[in-house]
Amino acid sequence: MLYIILPLAGLILGWILGWTIRWLYAKYQVKAAEQESVRIRQDAVKEAEAKKKELLLEAKDQIIREKNQQERETRERRAELQRYERRVVQKEESIDKKTNQLERIETTLVEKEKSFRVREAVLGKEEDRYRAELERISGLTRDEAKALIIRNLENEARHDAQALINKIENEANVTGEKKAREILVASMQRIAVDVTGEVTVTSVTLPNDEMKGRIIGREGRNIRALETLTGVDIIIDDTPEAVVISCFDPVRREIAKIAMERLIMDGRIHPARIEEIVAKVSKEISQRIFEEGERVLFDMGIHNIKTEGIRALGRLYFRTSYGQNVLSHSKEVALIAGGIASEVSVNKELVRRAALLHDIGKGVETDSDLNHAEIGMDMARKMGEDPRVINAIGAHHNDIEPTCIEAVIVQIADAISAARPGARRETIDNYIKRLENLENIATNFSGVDKSYAIQAGRELRIIVDDRCVNDEQSRVLAKQIAQKIETNLRYPGRIKVTIIRETRIVEYAR
Repeated sequence: MLYIILPLAGLILGWILGWTIRWLYAKYQVKAAEQESVRIRQDAVKEAEAKKKELLLEAKDQIIREKNQQERETRERRAELQRYERRVVQKEESIDKKTNQLERIETTLVEKEKSFRVREAVLGKEEDRYRAELERISGLTRDEAKALIIRNLENEARHDAQALINKIENEANVTGEKKAREILVASMQRIAVDVTGEVTVTSVTLPNDEMKGRIIGREGRNIRALETLTGVDIIIDDTPEAVVISCFDPVRREIAKIAMERLIMDGRIHPARIEEIVAKVSKEISQRIFEEGERVLFDMGIHNIKTEGIRALGRLYFRTSYGQNVLSHSKEVALIAGGIASEVSVNKELVRRAALLHDIGKGVETDSDLNHAEIGMDMARKMGEDPRVINAIGAHHNDIEPTCIEAVIVQIADAISAARPGARRETIDNYIKRLENLENIATNFSGVDKSYAIQAGRELRIIVDDRCVNDEQSRVLAKQIAQKIETNLRYPGRIKVTIIRETRIVEYAR
């Protein structure tokens, strides 16, 4: 029993002792924490006081700096005000001086005005006396004399003005003709286009006469196939070693010519081979047309032309007019027109564009009965061209009235290109004979006094006797002459018939 009580008592005693030690240690820690807290509070108070003193010092320094800044600004403002005051005082003194001068001047002017009034009254009396004396001597009143002087001055001014106008008109005529000649010569000298007129060949050379039979084929099937596929007429006659191709369309004629040459070289001539060759050549010619159109546009520096316009230009490569290649002619007209435009300060690009497209109607595939200028106008309008370009195309043969200077320049350039020596191969005899026939048709009608074929035979101007033909008969006469020209003559395009009837009254002063 004792062995149990003693350990238990020791355990209880140890527990009490341990608890007492922990309580004492905890009390010690509390006391130490209180002391630490007191110390931290004291340190915080000291630090706060130090910070307070530092802030007060900084505030005092800031106040001192601001005070100094305000004092400096105040001194500057005070100095500036003093300068303004001095300037105001100086201006006031200057104004006072000027005021005194003006008062003295005013006094002087008042005195002079009084003197002038006195003199004016005296001179007025003298003037009235002199005027009365002059009216007595001349026998004219003042108003009558004034009217006479004005009338004399007016006559002299009119005479001088008319003389000046006549002088200016004469000088303008002389210098204008000289300047126009210089512009045309300078433009023509800058032409850099091939002047050799190309002519589409319409005959094909054969290696021998036996080839004619092969071209005709059994029962004529080969020649029928070739004519049907190309749309041309093939003429085989007694001409040795040659076949003639006839067609109004130069492109078809070119296709037929090349196809026949290839068939002759190939040696295989039968309808299937003919169809194959014609299809291939047609495709090549179509591509060549487009390339020729693009080439001339590139050479002339012209852009934004639609595909149908490029093809129409390319077709001009195969078209000739009096032996002159139409595409070369169009290019030449564009160069001449561009030169003239540069000389007279007109839009060069627009003029060259209009000049290049002026004959584009000749390259349009159409069954219309309109002439090439009207067809070209319609095409240019569809392509969205400038109205000045459209007017230039329609007016280059005077089918419509030119409404802009660009159209007039294109007319001039077209005439220069057509009239240039070597441009066209028509002989002078044929040309004169054609114009004489045109004039003779008109002169054979009753009432016709004179007739003149102008513009290379594109217009016939007829002067009638006003005593034999009245206005209504003039209209009938013009229609009759136009119908006779259509019946008796062959010509490209159309011919304009103009009847001129005038009444002249002549009297003689003896």
